Amino acid sequence: MAEKKNILTYAGLRELEEELQQLKVVTRKEVAQKIKEAREQGDLSENAEYDAAKDEQRDIEARIEEIEKILRNAEVVDEDEVDLEKINIGCMVKLFDMEFNEEVTYKLVGSTEADIFAGKISNESPLGHALIGCKIGEVVDVEGVDGAEKYRILDIQRSNL
Repeated sequence: MAEKKNILTYAGLRELEEELQQLKVVTRKEVAQKIKEAREQGDLSENAEYDAAKDEQRDIEARIEEIEKILRNAEVVDEDEVDLEKINIGCMVKLFDMEFNEEVTYKLVGSTEADIFAGKISNESPLGHALIGCKIGEVVDVEGVDGAEKYRILDIQRSNL
């Protein structure tokens, strides 16, 4: 079975590469030092610092493995080549939320980069999925947990401006 492609913007790719570098170069050494110091305290069977450091080491190695897997299957969207006639990954979209009578702006990204608090929605989310391929002026119906929501598309821009 082929692994799922991880759609990333260049910014998302850089963030993951920087995190991976930080984990491999800095964090690994810090945790190894913690383990060494905890070992020097003697009996490991009742050593909470040793157990905590080993748990942290396991978590770091798992995150390194996860990032490496994401990067192996990465497909990078060139935001400079995004078609501004219709919405796609890499676009910044200004919408009018018809229920709350307000404008909202989102960057459409792959699921790996999604962060609603940073205004980044996934192409796999209900709203992101509904927006793909739509044009300025269209009204999009999105089935949410509280029923259908309507959004009018006001503007499409490159998100790397």
